Amino acid sequence: MNSKTKSVAVIDGDALPQDAPRTGTQSIERVVGMLRVVASRGRSGMRIGEVAATSGLPQSTCFRMLQRLEIEGLVDRDPRTRKYYLGPLLHELGLLARPRYRLSELCDGALHHLADVTHDTIYLSERSNMEAVCTNRALGDFPIKALPLDIGIRRPLGVGAGGLAILCAMPEAEADAIIQANSHRYLKFASFSVDFLRESVAQGRVQGYSFLDSAVTPGTAAMGVAFPPENPVAAISVSALSARLELPRREEIAQELHRQLRHISDLLRFDH
Repeated sequence: MNSKTKSVAVIDGDALPQDAPRTGTQSIERVVGMLRVVASRGRSGMRIGEVAATSGLPQSTCFRMLQRLEIEGLVDRDPRTRKYYLGPLLHELGLLARPRYRLSELCDGALHHLADVTHDTIYLSERSNMEAVCTNRALGDFPIKALPLDIGIRRPLGVGAGGLAILCAMPEAEADAIIQANSHRYLKFASFSVDFLRESVAQGRVQGYSFLDSAVTPGTAAMGVAFPPENPVAAISVSALSARLELPRREEIAQELHRQLRHISDLLRFDH
């Protein structure tokens, strides 16, 4: 290997040379990237080896960063499992965030109504740049539940019915640019590819809702609708056994989803 070859770390899809000058902007990007990595497993936490593998940074670098973040309260380490979690300071700062960011509270009633009507699992997914984050869910009373997502889990837009619905509601050029930019991240999900997502987005635009069957979890299907129409920042999706989301029932659920989302969009306009 050429001794002048620079090693490169990748956080959240962005390459950063290891020996690049540490400007203030790059330091902030690294911190935010590291927090995104730790958050990528939701509430499951990550060990140092998983953090290094996901971020592409050397384990020693991850350890130093996480040590500092722990001191500042941005991450927390369980001494028994040695897993890292998002820290208490993030929770405290989140409590002071402007009310418009608390979309999950605004949608809580609609989620539980949909869970009562469908008897299945309902998710709220919010857009975060090129990802979708699960921020709320409601459980129906059907005895066999589809639970592929926990609150806090983030995935590339398109992986999951909620993120796919957001892509479906975007202008075509914007959605295609995001799919292309996320192409390397879809490789972690066996059923997903750029071509598959483009086809799924086109289909979702025609039918008025996104739909995936056994794409993430075998035997499980999901459908979703994004809102508000003029600026799709989030989506509500229904997840169930595949046999429970066949076409006639999907159309009925889609109508109820659109009814609830019209109400939520009215609340958002009133709130602003």
